[in-house]
Amino acid sequence: MGAPLLDFFQLAMLETILAGALAGIVGVLVVLRERAFFTMSLTHATFPGAVAAAIVGGSIPLGAAVAAIALIGVAVGIGRIRSQGPAVASGVMLTAGFALGAFLQSVAPLAIDVESFLVGQVLAVTPADAWLTGAVLAAALTAWAVFGRHLLFSSVDEAGYRQAGMRPWLPEVLSLAVIAGTVVAIMPVVGAILGVALIVAPAAAARLLVTDWRWMLVIAPAIGIGSGVLGLLASRALDLAAGGAIALVAAVAYGAAWVVSTRRTRPRRGADPGRVDRSHPREARTS
Repeated sequence: MGAPLLDFFQLAMLETILAGALAGIVGVLVVLRERAFFTMSLTHATFPGAVAAAIVGGSIPLGAAVAAIALIGVAVGIGRIRSQGPAVASGVMLTAGFALGAFLQSVAPLAIDVESFLVGQVLAVTPADAWLTGAVLAAALTAWAVFGRHLLFSSVDEAGYRQAGMRPWLPEVLSLAVIAGTVVAIMPVVGAILGVALIVAPAAAARLLVTDWRWMLVIAPAIGIGSGVLGLLASRALDLAAGGAIALVAAVAYGAAWVVSTRRTRPRRGADPGRVDRSHPREARTS
């Protein structure tokens, strides 16, 4: 048998780059549709599926995906109850998913480290993990290329989208599917808890820096890739947990973008202190 094409660190770097690009592209969808809390809930919802798959010796990504789909169904059902709503549904999904994972872990102790499900273990990724992430990345790019205008229109004006004779549930289902696929695909890199940082922070940073959603689709994955690469290199140099380092770099990138956007909106010296220069608005508007 020949030697592998990539050693373990090169494979980890490839997976990190793919995950950063995927998280950035899908993060734009999360930010525009205001699904950050839902995404955080979904990352926790994958935990019991991963634990259950490990218990029976099955595919961990497949187990995480099944759990995510099941809990999305529960959340959609709760969200249709008028007295509840999507926020309540996401909260139930978050707590129920994490509690179920903890319960399964307690009744059937695993031979592998459960912490890897929570914060990732990128140095242990396999070529199959990289292929999965690449496939989900291709699907996300296709979704934006084919349905981008529908996703944008339904995100910024759902009532207008409905009045135009179109069905808002179609882009919503597509969005949920892409987000769920992303959460599952990046689990080896940042785990079930830290995944929301890599998905939301780069896209939120891009929204602070640019006004056009097309540029967000360029800048967000660039920040995601940069966060992943810098975090992985820092974890190797400083002997840190890679998932935590990647999430922290993504958070720092968002903080830097916030500082830049804040400086843009400060009144210029000598200008009327009651008037703010809005030539570069802090909150980007989609075109």
